[in-house]
This record gives sequence, C-alpha cells and structure tokens, in this order.
Amino acid sequence: MSIDIRNFTPADGASDSQRPDDVSFAETALRLGGKSADEARRTGLIDTADDQVETMFAERHRTTASPIHRAVWERRVPTDLFHTQLPPMADEVRQMTNDCLHVVRKHKREGSLYDESDKLSNVVLTELGGAGYWGALVDKRYGGCGLSFQHFASFLTRMATIEPTVAGLASVHGCIGAVDPVRTFGTPALKERYLPLLASGRRLSAFALTEPGAGSDLTALRTTAVLDGDSYVVNGEKLFITNAVPGRTIGLVCRIDDRPAVLIADLPEEETDAFTMNRYGLYALRRAHNNGLVFRDFRVPAENLLKPKVGDGLTIAYHGLNLGRVALCANAAGTMRTMLASILPWAGFRRTYGQPIGNRELVQRRIGHLAGLIVGSDALVQWCAGLVDQGYRGEMECIIAKIFGSEAQKEAAVELFMKTHGGRSFVHGHLLGDNIHEFLAPCIYEGEGEMLGMAFFKSLVKQHGQHYFESIGRILHEAGIKTPNLFNPAHLWKLKTPMAAYAKWMTGRRLLGVTRDSISGMPADLRQHAEFARGFLSNSCFEISRMMRTYQLKLADRQCSMAQASSRVQNAVTMLVVSLYGAKHECEVTRGAAAVLCSHLRHRIEGTLQTAKDFRRATELGGAIAEGGWAALHDVEQEEILMKY
Repeated sequence: MSIDIRNFTPADGASDSQRPDDVSFAETALRLGGKSADEARRTGLIDTADDQVETMFAERHRTTASPIHRAVWERRVPTDLFHTQLPPMADEVRQMTNDCLHVVRKHKREGSLYDESDKLSNVVLTELGGAGYWGALVDKRYGGCGLSFQHFASFLTRMATIEPTVAGLASVHGCIGAVDPVRTFGTPALKERYLPLLASGRRLSAFALTEPGAGSDLTALRTTAVLDGDSYVVNGEKLFITNAVPGRTIGLVCRIDDRPAVLIADLPEEETDAFTMNRYGLYALRRAHNNGLVFRDFRVPAENLLKPKVGDGLTIAYHGLNLGRVALCANAAGTMRTMLASILPWAGFRRTYGQPIGNRELVQRRIGHLAGLIVGSDALVQWCAGLVDQGYRGEMECIIAKIFGSEAQKEAAVELFMKTHGGRSFVHGHLLGDNIHEFLAPCIYEGEGEMLGMAFFKSLVKQHGQHYFESIGRILHEAGIKTPNLFNPAHLWKLKTPMAAYAKWMTGRRLLGVTRDSISGMPADLRQHAEFARGFLSNSCFEISRMMRTYQLKLADRQCSMAQASSRVQNAVTMLVVSLYGAKHECEVTRGAAAVLCSHLRHRIEGTLQTAKDFRRATELGGAIAEGGWAALHDVEQEEILMKY
C-alpha cells in the first residue's frame, strides 16, 4: 500500500538515521513495482533537484503553501490567491514597450523584418536592443528595465500580435536563456560582467540543455566539462537550441565530476575546431535560428561556473522553466488574437446561400469559443505572473498556464481558424498555412503537455504520499511483503500505525468540511462557475487519495489515470481563475467570453455534452464580436483576405 516511492524524500525534520538511504529504498521500491534500479536512481536525481529548488523559496511561497495545494489538501480555497491585479505601469516602462512595438511594426510594414535567410534580421534585433527590449527582466543597476513579471508577460502578448517569434525570443533570452541563470545564480562579478551585455542585446542568449539522448530524461546528459587549469574543457553535443549562433552567450548544461552543472559560455564569432554547429531543417521556429551545437575540447573560463547555494545544474535548469511556461501562454494569447482578428473580416466577406458565414451559428460559436480561449490565457498569465512577482515558486500554477495556452492555440488554429477559412488556409501567404508548425509546436515546448500534467500530479500528491503512504511502503519493504493483504492479520498488524494515521486524516478532512471565503458581488453566472470550481477542488483530495490507495506501487505506471485526474484538477483551477478574472473585468464581451469558457470547462470536468443554452451563449457572444468587435483586439492588424473571388 504505497505509491511512486521514487519521488519521495524525507518529511521535514527527518534525519538519515530515521530511515533507509533514499536511493537504495527507491531502488527496492521500483523492483517491487517491476522497474529497474537505474530508473529509480535517475528519477530520484530529478526529484532531488525539485526539492532543492523548493528551498530557494520562503516557506510561505513553496508548493505546499501554493493556492492549488491549499485548495485541494486543506479543503480551504483561498479565493483571493486565485486572482491578482495587474499593477499600474510606470511611464518609462510604457515608453519602452511602445518603442519596441514600434520597431517591429515599422519593419513589418516596410517588409524588412527578415533577412535573406528568412530569419529575424540583425537590424531588427539591434534596434530592439536600443529600445530596451532585451533588458526587460534585467535590473536597472545593470542597464535593464527591471520589469515586473506581470508587465513583462502582458508585453509579450502585445508583441505576439505583431510577430510571435520576436515575443518568443524575449522569453528564450530572459526566462530560459542566460539572463535568469546569471541574475539568480551568478556571482557579483559574473553579474557585473554579463548582465549589461545581455541587457543591451550585445550578447543575445540561449540555454543549451537538450541533447540527442536527453530530452525529458535530463539524467541522460552526456556533455562533460573537465577542469584544466583556469578553464573547463567541454566535450559533447546539444540539440534543438533556439537562438544559438556564433557570437552569442549560452547557459551550457553539462556534467562536472559526474554531476549536472551550468557554465555561462560565450560562443566564438565563427565556427572553429572546438565549436561547430549542426544545421538541420526545422519546420517550427522558422524565423529564429535553431541549431545543434558540437563541442570538442571547447574551453570556458572556470569563473563562469554557476554555483547555486543548494543543488546543482538541474536546480538552475528548473528555476527558469516556470517563467518560460507563463511566457509561452502569453505568446499564445497574442497569437490567438491575430487569428480572431483575421477570422472576422473573412466571416463578413465569405457568403453561402446569400448570407455571410458570420451569420451562421457554427461560425459564431467558433468566434465565441476562441474569445473564451483568449480570455482564459489572459487570466492564467496575469494570475501566474502575479504569483511569481509575489515570490511564489508557482510550479503547479505555471504548468497549468503552459498546458492551457499551448493546447488552446492548437485548438484555435485547427478547429476554429482553419475550418473557418477552409481551403484558403493553405494558400501561400495565409496566416495558418505559413505558420501551422508554429501554432502546434508549443505543445512540446517547456515540456510536452501530458508529461507536464503528470509532473503537476506528482507535485500535488508528494506531501500527502510522504506523510501517509511512505511509511507503509517502508514497512512492506522491510517485511519483504510485495502485495499487502489487509485480510491477513499479520499484514494488518504490521500496518496498524500508519493506517491509523491515515484513517485519522480521512476522518478529520470529512468532519472539517469546506472553508470558503465570500465571492459576493460577482455576476450570477460567473459566481456559479466559481462555486462549482471551489467545490470540486476542495473535494478532490478524496478522489486523489483513493487513487493512491488503489494503485499502490503501480501508480507510477498508471500514466493515463494520472493524466486524467491531473486534467480535471487543472480544468477546475482554470475555471476558478477565469471566473474571477472575468468578474473583475469592465468589458462585457470579456465577461461573456469568461462565462463561455467556464461552461466548456465544466462539461470537460463532468464528462457531459454542451446544452442548447451553452450553444446560445457562445453564438450570441460570437455574433456580438463579429458585429461590434472587441476591445481586446485593439491595435491587432487583420490579415489580408486572399483570393477575393
């Protein structure tokens, strides 16, 4: 009676003398579950890195104190933590963002955004640096703008309506590139040396993590660095590294003394015997450089090694991922705005049987649903970025934003945008045909969606498993019992203490009931959605704990069940966040879009079909947008209608 013990570490306050060695215990647990010791060791390393990242945050901001964890396990739904307001923007920040947007609009209008290789031109990148773009997340003392993450994320949404690749590169550079690792883990000397260069754009950056054999399994890293005098000698190969070309700076993940580490490495201005690029065709990210990097006795100064106070290179790698996940959702919110802005003129132009298709119920539903997906992304971005600014780790929250944003963009592109435009979607020059890979690829960026969903589930159940299931697994291991039988008195006697503790928890939670703060003042429909979401979250602890009892050691192999349970919780969280966001919004169309999405999410959770009332709400919203527009599309340029005949 235990669960994925690979991912458990001692509860707070437990010493090594109080329990068996974590790795050997995990290996034994996996063997009981039919898995290899090597898999136990590798998974344990990943989990240790996750624990080490946790220690970087104040206790009140760690995963167990997060809004989602509290809502599920404490049966307390702190509604105020599921919505954050966007703070006022300082005049200098507004000027910087407007200048950057102007640069990209100007070059797009003049046809000079891309160079002869169809990549973003160096002229554009340089002008953006002059406007302050690359220093958005760098402190002012180092020449940056020092944006809050909320303002940075909302800025990316605006930029994505003009050119999503430019928006994406701000995240590559500032969130998962060299900026976040240096400002978070760099020595004072390293910060003084690199942050001004990174802020100005004189050194654009990337993060070199993925390898041909190391994607989701980061323990399979093969790139090594060996200290030789005052420098490290690097050998190995990286794959799918965005924004990496000669002359740029990378955070290079490698193995030093058989432990993951990160070096800040300056790539030479041209390829050498020590550094070459592996060029390949890639359908996605076609406007940005994306290459493999090959190192042969490549030297990096020893002082460029990042030294986190706790953990190692995986700690550094994981730290920036949450920022990148929110940025991805922000980018999707802008990209879907462009899709909607391009649907509207076509819906008025295209006629069937004497009427514009914009008058047809199916098209109106698509418009209404797309508006809901946009509002959902906006709400999650504002909420998650606000939590980050408050100091929360935001692991589970940012995973939700990434999954929702990428899946919403995929659905919008294929089910709403493409089907509305029909065959013209594949004409050269059409937004969809020219960018379909860009719309789909985010589903695997920063972690493939379903894999991340299981990571979300693991973070959610980890503490509960430590407190109530780990001791059971240890007893079974020490007694040599592979399959416990509670009808066997000997088994029952051995498990009496942990089972009593679990029964006490279960009884206490049921007697405790649900504690909810007031949500009065919300529009009736959105309040109803918020109440449903709060009720589902506060009761989900029983369903999740039942899964842990049912599957025991085999839970790690029940990926489909975990993914389904994770998805239901994610949908409920999104529903609560969106309903609160919509209720605070002054725009009637935005409130309507929030209600449309919440209805859709509720049907997903309950596994039911949409009703005539749901269709009517969505079509009325779509019809209103088609006829009167929407403030959220202000300044979004409409794509030209192709082949007007």
